[in-house]
Amino acid sequence: MRKLKTMDGNTAAAHVAYAFSEVAAIYPITPSSPMAESMDEWVSQDRTNIFGEKVKIVEMQSEGGAAGAVHGAITAGSYTSTFTASQGLLLMIPNMYKLAGEQTPTVFHVAARALATHALSIFGDHSDVMGCRQTGFAMLASNSVQQVMDLAAVAHLATIAGRLPMLHFFDGFRTSHENQKIEVWDYEELKSMVDWSAVRAFKDRSLNPNHPHSMGSAEQPETFFQHREACNSAYLATADIVAEYMNKVNEKIGTDYKPFNYYGDPEAEEIIVAMGSVCDAAEEVIDYLRGKGKKVGIVEVHLYRPFSRKYLLDVIPETVKKIAVLDRTKEPGGVGEPLFLDVVSALRGSRFENALIVGGRYGLGSKDTQPGDILAVYENLWSENPKKEFTISITDDVTNLSLTPSEYPDVAPKGTKACKFWGLGADGTVGANKNSVKIIGDHTDKKVQAYFQYDSKKSGGITISHLRFGDEPIKSTYYVKQADFVACHNSAYIHKYEMVEDVKPGGFFLLNCVWNDAELEEHLPAKMKRYIANNDVQFYTCDAVNIAKEIGLGARRTNSVLQAAFFKLADIIPIDDAVTYMKDAIKKTYGKKGEKIVNMNLEAVDAGINNVHRVEVPESWKTAYDDAKPKEMTGRDKLHTDYLNKVLIPTNTMAGDSVPVSTFVDTANGMVPAGTAAYEKRGIAADVPNWNMANCMQCNWCSYVCPHGVIRPFVMDEKEAEPIKDTVLPMKGEKGKFFTIGISALDCTGCGSCADVCPARKKAIEMKPAEDEYVNGQQDRFNYLFNDVTEKETKFKDDSVKGSQFKQPLMEFSGACPGCGESPYAKLVTQLFGDRMFIANATGCSSIWGCSAPSSPYTVNKEGKGPAWANSLFEDNAEFGLGMTISVQARRKELKSAVERLTDVVGIPAKAWLATMDDAKASGRTGDALAEACKEYAGSNADAKYVIENRDMLVKPSMWIFGGDGWAYDIGYGGLDHVLASGENVNVMVFDTEVYSNTGGQSSKATPIGAVAKFAASGKAVKKKDLAQIAMAYGYVYVAQIAMGANPAQTLKAIREAESYDGPSLIIAYAPCINHGVKAGMNKSMLEMKHAVLSGYWNLLRYNPDLAKEGKNPLSLDSGAATENYRDFIMGEVRYNSLKLKFPERAEKLFEEAEETAKQRYETLLNRKKSMDN
Repeated sequence: MRKLKTMDGNTAAAHVAYAFSEVAAIYPITPSSPMAESMDEWVSQDRTNIFGEKVKIVEMQSEGGAAGAVHGAITAGSYTSTFTASQGLLLMIPNMYKLAGEQTPTVFHVAARALATHALSIFGDHSDVMGCRQTGFAMLASNSVQQVMDLAAVAHLATIAGRLPMLHFFDGFRTSHENQKIEVWDYEELKSMVDWSAVRAFKDRSLNPNHPHSMGSAEQPETFFQHREACNSAYLATADIVAEYMNKVNEKIGTDYKPFNYYGDPEAEEIIVAMGSVCDAAEEVIDYLRGKGKKVGIVEVHLYRPFSRKYLLDVIPETVKKIAVLDRTKEPGGVGEPLFLDVVSALRGSRFENALIVGGRYGLGSKDTQPGDILAVYENLWSENPKKEFTISITDDVTNLSLTPSEYPDVAPKGTKACKFWGLGADGTVGANKNSVKIIGDHTDKKVQAYFQYDSKKSGGITISHLRFGDEPIKSTYYVKQADFVACHNSAYIHKYEMVEDVKPGGFFLLNCVWNDAELEEHLPAKMKRYIANNDVQFYTCDAVNIAKEIGLGARRTNSVLQAAFFKLADIIPIDDAVTYMKDAIKKTYGKKGEKIVNMNLEAVDAGINNVHRVEVPESWKTAYDDAKPKEMTGRDKLHTDYLNKVLIPTNTMAGDSVPVSTFVDTANGMVPAGTAAYEKRGIAADVPNWNMANCMQCNWCSYVCPHGVIRPFVMDEKEAEPIKDTVLPMKGEKGKFFTIGISALDCTGCGSCADVCPARKKAIEMKPAEDEYVNGQQDRFNYLFNDVTEKETKFKDDSVKGSQFKQPLMEFSGACPGCGESPYAKLVTQLFGDRMFIANATGCSSIWGCSAPSSPYTVNKEGKGPAWANSLFEDNAEFGLGMTISVQARRKELKSAVERLTDVVGIPAKAWLATMDDAKASGRTGDALAEACKEYAGSNADAKYVIENRDMLVKPSMWIFGGDGWAYDIGYGGLDHVLASGENVNVMVFDTEVYSNTGGQSSKATPIGAVAKFAASGKAVKKKDLAQIAMAYGYVYVAQIAMGANPAQTLKAIREAESYDGPSLIIAYAPCINHGVKAGMNKSMLEMKHAVLSGYWNLLRYNPDLAKEGKNPLSLDSGAATENYRDFIMGEVRYNSLKLKFPERAEKLFEEAEETAKQRYETLLNRKKSMDN
């Protein structure tokens, strides 16, 4: 009997891959990264594979690089694996052809994910793996976490024996991140099934100078075709080899795996053919329908390539008359999707020649597939005229392909307890629920399942945890919509989401709030009250926010309190046992963060048990009157308004599943109107800023550092100040003008950066609880200031910190984490140049908080101008931005030619614009004058008409390329280097968090020595790439390193110099990140930047080639030698401190090297500066 452990699909795949791999070439991409992370972690723990060795892990610069490393390692005789998804898998395709053509025994484990089309989706479907079906890889699909464990072994064993490379795939997120209690392979069992003669043969035929041969020749037309056909026998044999190893596995563990498995009535007349996690849900529906007398079933595809007609026909019941094939991908323009076409082809000429075969699409981008949706597929087959092509789970009112079920049945096994938790990103809800599932899974005989649903916001977004516990196997691969227990961990959600409606009659609802029973009467929506009262919902509250504050955890770290409350109410295991297990888990989870954190969380558990309050539900709630309906939103124009009401509102209230296809016809290309984030008003902050005007110095630092553009200074005349005269100050240095600070409280994330940087002796900004009256009052005040106060010229110019903050930020209210170190830089750039900016943004954190539909934080000013933002991919962003730049240059050149021909017609306006077209401010003024002058001639002169039609090109544009260090230092470095070397006038902003932040904190070439990161579990062993020094070597690239919190003025100066420089510029901005584990908290992110500079960890510099042309030294070192202790700085971050706790001797060695490297880097800069003195 194999051991039982609770784990997710990624961990299951990694467990097996580690056993069979001698080498693993890795690169992070969501949702496959945890597989590689687990491998790296196990190496640090000295785990050995079936060959008795630790796996050699090599992190590459891209997925293409990882595939190349796999190819090389296999060629030289090491069994090698890799892990990827989506765009990353596509980057591997060129090498996949080679690996298959050379018949190499490798396995790619893929958490199947959508491909970027009209938009990026990090969620699951089969678009990526279907894009590889022509490469020659064998393809094996797993439907569940248990199957990932079992069939991953089949993949490795079959590739060893059969020599064809295997692509083992399972559904991204739905399987890769679902936690289940499963049986786990013992490595000795795996070792016993290996064909060791095949292993010896592989080693013998590998490339080696002792018995040399050549691989990868160039072949001539006379023989290429015949040589290509020589592989046919290997593919003909593969299905049997896979079946053989499935049988070996079956003998070991008592399963019944086949290339195709059938589940259902042996005399079924209607069946589905599908692969992936939908099969488990379909099995539940089949059991439900068979209980009603229906003869239905499903063929579950495991071996997709080679596609075996023999094994498919073996399992289809003779009685089948109608077949529905479900594909989790879309091939626009095709006659059908891939699996459908394969089934049609396979059954042609068989006993099922006359069977009706229809095809449908489901689950794109992780669209949830409920039991009712699967029921609709069978109901379509039962109908008189079944749709030949269909979709499920959506409403297609354009091509009318969608199916609607007659009901949405509850098909889970009897006794299954379903729970649902609504949390806030980074509040610990997900982590606590993972612990809960592990506790129940490891300490009881119950089956467990956990799945976690996220939006695209960073920490601060919504999380929904779907947990199930039961005595029967749990196959419910879909969201919980009929729950025994629902918890809302953020009271702001109750007016936005219909959550209590998911509670079954008599079930439990737990609300984390500060309200007493009387206040609940005031705050709860009427619809919620009615449902609770009319369905006998057992309603409990817990003031976890204040409990967490009193303990010292902070307002957002309520997870331990609420986890304890859940165990008390849910009654799944005895509460005393639950407390013991929770506390053990806390010690294990938080041990690396220190004893203080551990003790506070232990105290939180006790507080959660003791402070759960049952609400006596008033009879009056049964007939509570409906609240007033919110007014429809009004945007800038019809497109904006329609998008807000038809897309943003339903999506942000978790009702996006109901949005029909017709809503998107006008934006089918993926366009999102600018400035939709301002309409979200999420209200997620537990604490918000309070401005004490009596203490205010009017420095504007609070605005400068705000990651979300929430807190802003306003300048008013007397008339504008009158309505809020009690909260304004006479403006310093400006007679007749008034100053105030506005706070958009409903957009605040509560990070506290503004309060932390306030330099006033008595703080002018302090954080206070986000009570409704205060928040609403501040929001109304901000709305007045924003809408009715005009922007004014002051003597404080925008080249000063203070003056820059009187400019409207054209990036506001993003989904960035509270205290984010990246977004303040982007916001500042938009304040300076936003009304004429183009932005090419690399995929990563800055693209996710930069534009995750339906939220667009890049907005417009009152003239309708703002940043034009676009994202292409991860790897090609520099080239994408250069392409935009060259396009704009070409268009402006055409415009210039037209204006040159107009000089004799229009006269001075044309000459004036030609003289100033490359001057940012002047080109705007002269351009307006030119456009006005051309109106007179536009009816008769083609050039004048051209100027009018292309007036958008009159103002000198500001071209920007944004991205993180993973892009700039690694996957996009080749492109970035080429763009900088081009000499073109582009500005590159690198947000340097020193890790791959968006994928969870993996090591990059920006990660310094000694830092612990994913893929560097035992601390990074080599130093950080010096991107600034590399770029300076060109001599004609403007280069700066900045840290806003260390020197705000230097940051501003560098950004302005870079933009004004007529050539390529590179700004590297130090950005603290939640992945760093800043012990002081992310409210101290600006102070962290300051300490980074003062300790010598980060250097401030500017390299300006224009100064060299003037005979001056182009290099300015804007920070000096270290004045603070380097070791003290790094010990303030968990990414360094944890290494000392885990590997103290290694930590000491690496930290010494890191400190010496920092000193040498500064000395090198000093020497370089001296060398440039004239």
